Amino acid sequence: QTCALPISAPVRLVVEAIVEKLEAKRALFKQLEGIVAVDCVLATNTSSISVTAIANGLQHPGRLVGMHFFNPVPLMKLVEVVSGLQTEPEVADAIFALSKVWGKVPVHARSSPGFIVNRIARPYYAESLALLQERAATPVVLDACLRAVGFRMGPCTLMDLIGHDTNFSVTQSVYEANFFDKRFVPSLVQRELLDGGLLGRKTGRGFYDYAEGAVPPALAAYAPVPLPQAQLVRLHGRGPVVERLAAVLTQAGRTYHREEGADWEGMDVDGAQLRLTDGRTASQLGGDVAVFDLPLSSETGIDLAWAPSCRASEAWLALAAQWLQALGFNPQRIADVPGLVVARTIAMLINEAADAVQQGVCTPEGADSAMKLGVNYPAGPFEWLARWEAGAVVHLLDALDAHYRGERYRVSPALRQRLI
Repeated sequence: QTCALPISAPVRLVVEAIVEKLEAKRALFKQLEGIVAVDCVLATNTSSISVTAIANGLQHPGRLVGMHFFNPVPLMKLVEVVSGLQTEPEVADAIFALSKVWGKVPVHARSSPGFIVNRIARPYYAESLALLQERAATPVVLDACLRAVGFRMGPCTLMDLIGHDTNFSVTQSVYEANFFDKRFVPSLVQRELLDGGLLGRKTGRGFYDYAEGAVPPALAAYAPVPLPQAQLVRLHGRGPVVERLAAVLTQAGRTYHREEGADWEGMDVDGAQLRLTDGRTASQLGGDVAVFDLPLSSETGIDLAWAPSCRASEAWLALAAQWLQALGFNPQRIADVPGLVVARTIAMLINEAADAVQQGVCTPEGADSAMKLGVNYPAGPFEWLARWEAGAVVHLLDALDAHYRGERYRVSPALRQRLI
């Protein structure tokens, strides 16, 4: 890169936004140091390269800071103000204040792989990719279930929009920068799309077909049905989900019993169980058992993943879906996988955020703001945690860890500490 600034340019801030290559950025900043005054702040818009590494070799590394904007810049409010090991606190604070003057919402971050957003967001893609690897559900079902709880785009649609080459590259860089931590391992499903040149919208096909005239896949719309007949209905456990079921039964004039001391949430119908997922599969829990996903939205008719036990009777297979539909959900049957779709995705987002805070990357408030403003999440990870008690999140992650027997689902020590 050739710098066009005159010698001793009277500027107070230079923001770099060139190619995402470490050596190119280092070379440009070294050139800039010979042009601007010593009190000029140098900022990099890098989305993934270590600010500490970019500053290596500069005469005044303390004035280099990350100023990561999000696209499209005129619309996106978030700015990650990223401090490397040698960034002077006064420099980071000055950029933080300037971002506010520009109408942005800044958050402080410590330079680490992925910073805040690109790190914490990895599970949003990774869990759906893992479910696709297991052939547990289709892209349209995964997208619908996550849109149902407030995400503007499902992960498969979003990866198609970003481009699988770009999304895979970010995952790969975070994976390598974390010394190949299995939590960030890239997906074979996405790698195959890359190998086939199926990069998403920009090539006309990814998970979906974007060719002219292609009909996008869609799920059947929700249609209310009456509650099935039953001899005995019992509600188990306590919490928002159980209260939601109780409200529907009461409104329909149905008699039911309560077992508030139960160690699970849901209902049993004449001995068959319909249980909120706790991370275990339905098959682990019994015969006539079906598990359903975490319904974070209170709206009626939302798409909701559910799965029956492999030992469930044909009668219960039909009745479980009918009960979910009658209770106000649009049931989407998937394979009997632990944690289903929404519960495992939200739990992993919370888990990654807990690790980031423990490692000093950001504050809980910074994590919440970054995820809502940077990637338009309906809530921040710590806001979700406040609505879903830590014990339930840890229990679900432990169940995933026991099922898959790897490092991917290990619980953050900071999250487990909340149980003490």
